[in-house]
Amino acid sequence: MVFWIDHKSGVPFYRQIIEQVKFAIGRGDLKAGDRLPTVRQLAVDLSINPNTVIRAYRELEIEGVLDTQQGSGTFVGERRPEIDALERQRMLDQILTELLARASGYGFTLDEVLKGLRQRKEES
Repeated sequence: MVFWIDHKSGVPFYRQIIEQVKFAIGRGDLKAGDRLPTVRQLAVDLSINPNTVIRAYRELEIEGVLDTQQGSGTFVGERRPEIDALERQRMLDQILTELLARASGYGFTLDEVLKGLRQRKEES
């Protein structure tokens, strides 16, 4: 799994990590027993403070989503996370904002984007 941070979203970095882990588990990208990057490695990869990663991992551990085994690492637990409607809506808003920003950067109009989305839906 590749983690990323959106510095412009206004969402705290630790919340972004939590959401990414939860959604990855929900999609099946992460399964029970999968090992997550170490705190140090993820902090270096994202260029953030290790305490931010610790906070995210700790909250996920409290929720029962992650299990930390001293000396072995942090692993996805057996419990599937609950993703409430507000979190789902916030994630969708973020995806749509990024999509529209990229599309407008290439000169596409909203109508062209919508047409493209409808065509994709029909193809699937």
